Amino acid sequence: MAGEMKVISYNLRKHRAVVELEQLVAAHDPDILCLQEAETLALPARVGELVLAQSTTRNRLGLAVYYRASTLRPTAVRAVALKKSMHDRVLRPAHERLVGVRFRDRASERDFIVASFHAAPLTALNSLRRHQIRSALLELQLLGPGLPTLMVGDYNYPIFKDNLSEKVRDHGYELTLSDARTYTRYKFFRGHYDFATSAGFRIDTVSTLPQGVSDHLPILITAEMETPERVARVASAM
Repeated sequence: MAGEMKVISYNLRKHRAVVELEQLVAAHDPDILCLQEAETLALPARVGELVLAQSTTRNRLGLAVYYRASTLRPTAVRAVALKKSMHDRVLRPAHERLVGVRFRDRASERDFIVASFHAAPLTALNSLRRHQIRSALLELQLLGPGLPTLMVGDYNYPIFKDNLSEKVRDHGYELTLSDARTYTRYKFFRGHYDFATSAGFRIDTVSTLPQGVSDHLPILITAEMETPERVARVASAM
């Protein structure tokens, strides 16, 4: 896989869009597929050429990460519970809101981390979601301190994103939005919900893909790992 990497992130809307995954992967040929709001016990072991690396097990609606086994090898996985919102405590839709995988690129023999993330819903405060994002990034570093890291998913953060970008940058990461809005179900809440947080990666594009049966549109991230020297300088500044 040495060179450009393609990652798709998709909120399946209570598993409804699982029927689209084969076609989505065939159309865009990603190296990694990250899912949110999946019924993990009902997920297939493979989607096209992608293999399931890890999914959450304690959620009613969970997360999953698939990967291209011919070019990548998972070496560690981590599913994490984050600070709960009132919505989580009452309805219990999600216990684990982060699943991260440490991969080794078979071509370059370099390691990196990719994670699927789902923040608390809009009934929670932005301050709680910022806490979840910060905690998630810290948890991912336990998979490999200083490794290139890409966290994608549903951030549920349609407004005040400039403030979020500043907070993320303070921790050594960059926030990248897609080129078009990713949520369209309710007129008042339409906007960018699904995006990427990264360190040690050069993000080339984040593209919003056509809408399917989900109320979220999938996003396609194209990225490339920075040089080891650049990654080391960034990690030392974090």
